[in-house]
Amino acid sequence: MTVFVAFFFNILFNFAIGLLVARFLGPEEYGRFALAHATAIAVQTAFFDWIRLGATRFYSERIRSEQPALRATLDFSFAIISVGLALGASALMLSGVRFTLSNGLIALALGVAVANGLFDYHTALVRARFHDRLFTRLILVKNLVAFALMGGGAFWFGSAKMTLVGGIVSLSGAVITARAALNDPGSKAILAKFSIAESLMRYSVPIVGANFLYLLIPLANRSIVAIFYGFSETGQFSLAFDFGTKAIQAIGSALDIVLFQIAVATHELRGATQARRQIARNMTIVIAVVLPACTGLWLTLPSVELLIVPPQFRGPFSMLLPLMMTGLFCTAIIQFGIYPIFQIEKKTGPLITAALVACVVDPLLIFLLPRASDASSLAIAQAGALVAALVTLLACASATKPQWPRIRDLATIVVGNAIMAAALLPMRDQDPGFFTLAGQVAAGVTVYAFVVLSADVAGMRSLAVARLRVTAARMKAL
Repeated sequence: MTVFVAFFFNILFNFAIGLLVARFLGPEEYGRFALAHATAIAVQTAFFDWIRLGATRFYSERIRSEQPALRATLDFSFAIISVGLALGASALMLSGVRFTLSNGLIALALGVAVANGLFDYHTALVRARFHDRLFTRLILVKNLVAFALMGGGAFWFGSAKMTLVGGIVSLSGAVITARAALNDPGSKAILAKFSIAESLMRYSVPIVGANFLYLLIPLANRSIVAIFYGFSETGQFSLAFDFGTKAIQAIGSALDIVLFQIAVATHELRGATQARRQIARNMTIVIAVVLPACTGLWLTLPSVELLIVPPQFRGPFSMLLPLMMTGLFCTAIIQFGIYPIFQIEKKTGPLITAALVACVVDPLLIFLLPRASDASSLAIAQAGALVAALVTLLACASATKPQWPRIRDLATIVVGNAIMAAALLPMRDQDPGFFTLAGQVAAGVTVYAFVVLSADVAGMRSLAVARLRVTAARMKAL
């Protein structure tokens, strides 16, 4: 529960920081910032994400004490890649090649990639050890410093560059402040082994490759928007996508941060069969949360736009986000519902196939769809590509004969979502504002939770009751 609360706190601050930066930078400068940040995430995924994935899947408290060579290999790999990336980037910039972004923004994007990779790697180590207090500390420090420095950089300087500098300082500073607690005393660089790195990469590279390809789609689309419509439209497109991604992906991540570690522990302690059952249950929970979240976001969009979105972005935001919503739902199901099937079995090759399908479908749809006066056709193409990826991955997963969620549970989720939508749809026409939004959220949660918990979907009612009993017993003991 502590980890979930910390992650929820992280979600709120990410929203606040993103909106604060957008408000102070404005559409054009935010377009530059968003493109640079998307580049950073793509670079981080391509070069460092296999280290994070290796730590999440194979590191634990037992491995920490019994096999220190694993941590040594991960640390050494991160250091070597960071140096190599710096040298390669320097050579590229000195070559005279020009990109959509300036060299200064590219250099800062690479700095963000390294800093974010360092932070994610260390939080993965902490999660794998179930060290909840240290995880919370890292999240708190990073977000508080980022709120001050990134928000301050955008406010005082109105500059994408200074905002990126604030991000680098906050990410790396959080790790530095907890350095002593993050160290493994028995882990020495001399213990690093190429064979361990090779084994980790064999597991992680298909996942990394797939994630990288998925990231290339919105990154390429932002670049296309910048070229054909300018950085101001890129800012509009980026805020809608970033907001939707943070909303839906953050919910999925908050679930995954707990559910996947449970599946890994189940596999290690109780075997493959029980792990498959746990993954099916996890998948049901992910769908049960993400589907109403997507629907609820659309139903509350007028109030959300009025209350949260900076004035310069209103209008295009409410037009673009619904066009992206189907793709955002598919991405969450792919990453947090379907991926674990392949991760637990350590057969991650099919993930690349689905991502390649998405990369083919996106430019094909961009070519086939009529070009609009704004970026709406690219938003539709992006969503279509992710639908194609989900269908492909489901077909690949079916070939492994996994355990799927129960039809009864899925039907209950769909019915509950439909009843929630029917209850909230009339409220969508009310004057947007705080009270309308609060009423929609309260009504939606009440209606949907009643349907899902009444049917005990994925055992969530039983889990909630058990949790309440434990909490009540603790309070009584006090």
